[in-house]
Amino acid sequence: MAVRGVGRLTCLSLCAQRNARFQRPVFRPLSCPGTVAADFRREEQPSGSAATGSEDRSPKKRFTEVQKERREQAQRTVLIHCPNKISEKKFLKYLSQHGPINNHFFYESFGLYAVVEFCQKESICSLQNGTHTPSMVTEAAIPFRSRFFNLKLKNPSNQTSERPCIQSSNQLPPSSKKLFELLCYAESIDDQLNTLLKEFQLTEENTRLRYLTCSLIEDIAAAYFPDCAVRPFGSSVNTFGKLGCDLDMFLDLDEIGKLSTHKVIVFLYLDNFTFVCLLETWIVTLGAENSFLRALVFSVRCWARAHSLTTSIPGAWITNFSLTVMVIFFLQQRSPPILPTLDSLKTLADAEDKCIIEGNNCTFIRDLNKIKPSENTETLELLLKEFFEYFGNFAFNKNSINIRQGREQNKPDSSPLHIQNPFETSLNISKNVSQSQLQKFVDLARESAWILQEEDKDRPSPSSNQPWGLAALLLSSVTNSKSLAKKKNKRPASERIRSLLDSIKSNSTENATTANGKRTISTHT
Repeated sequence: MAVRGVGRLTCLSLCAQRNARFQRPVFRPLSCPGTVAADFRREEQPSGSAATGSEDRSPKKRFTEVQKERREQAQRTVLIHCPNKISEKKFLKYLSQHGPINNHFFYESFGLYAVVEFCQKESICSLQNGTHTPSMVTEAAIPFRSRFFNLKLKNPSNQTSERPCIQSSNQLPPSSKKLFELLCYAESIDDQLNTLLKEFQLTEENTRLRYLTCSLIEDIAAAYFPDCAVRPFGSSVNTFGKLGCDLDMFLDLDEIGKLSTHKVIVFLYLDNFTFVCLLETWIVTLGAENSFLRALVFSVRCWARAHSLTTSIPGAWITNFSLTVMVIFFLQQRSPPILPTLDSLKTLADAEDKCIIEGNNCTFIRDLNKIKPSENTETLELLLKEFFEYFGNFAFNKNSINIRQGREQNKPDSSPLHIQNPFETSLNISKNVSQSQLQKFVDLARESAWILQEEDKDRPSPSSNQPWGLAALLLSSVTNSKSLAKKKNKRPASERIRSLLDSIKSNSTENATTANGKRTISTHT
């Protein structure tokens, strides 16, 4: 019988230790089984750190296998709210009494928090049994045992002002100023795109936090719906998530439906979501081992957000999801193709991959090891420029985007932008986009292609004081004053561009050069 506990948190006590030394709390995988003390000083880079351009020859796991491992990992993990000044070594030593610790890290979000993964789930039960539950007089009881703890020091007065604080891992993207400095000092546009990916992509710690959040919410839901699951989807799992992006979750009632007399009702809920999940899985199949694809998608998304082509508010504008599919479609058009079509992945599928939903054939290969790598050797710089040129001249008025077959097709309706859902082909995933928003996208794509083309002719030198390449495209000043001078005989692509260029003149980027000749970039956004 489950012990009743409060849904908010439970408390554990830990004595303060005077004059403790703290190491930088990087993500530390610890041996299992074993003790924390044995491996406490070992520091390793996060397994999810960027290795853009590198080739991994190890066997690739299926998306479902990765999802399962992440869920099991989260189920062995606890979240602890800590005082700002604690002894990390003593903290870990105390927790290891309940069982060996696999890894841990600290982060800040309105306070200091520790994420601790045990090697066995039984360790969590031991920790829960040894904690104090706050009074139920003021707390509403929920029938589950929380894995969210609040650490209280027995002797907080023993803390001294000289005690250093634990340095938490950063879970936020770089500031605009830092980002533009990094981009302007890059050696090439290829380096700029890879830098953007490295600085913005989800870290291993952030990914663990997202799965842990789903797992903690699942604890609450399971108190009322046993055998249910809370799963992440969207950018958090499809390799295109960036630091600070939303966490999309859905409540999976599949197991309940199998045992319920109301099975039809449950599956009606699931079927509305199935096609989205399948498309996410396919995107993972394409993007998981393609750092160039992620770099290109990151850059296009950041470019779109910088110019208000996308927004977090639902409306008539292009979504990040549609932009990702457009990048995939563009890469299918290259010669030779960089990405395979869904139909080609269907021919590689095994019997176990077969999937038919409501008469729609949703089968495609899940085993990444069977997908032949592309022989295309085009650079990211060329691909970025060609992407803008391709869609700046795409016949949106009559053609639809079809990533299942990897080709343009006649548009079946009058929607300004038509991107076919590759699994339920009668649906348009971009039906919300208005004509004015599509035109804004086309105008800015043409403008950006022109900027990159002009830089090919006259690229700024490393000692120049102006943003270039991707940095120039991401600035609110799409076109700098130098480009305006060259373009004096050309009319802006639209009134939107005209007003944008006028605003650039009045809000120009301030640049300065240090004594050693290096550039410093100051931006106003």
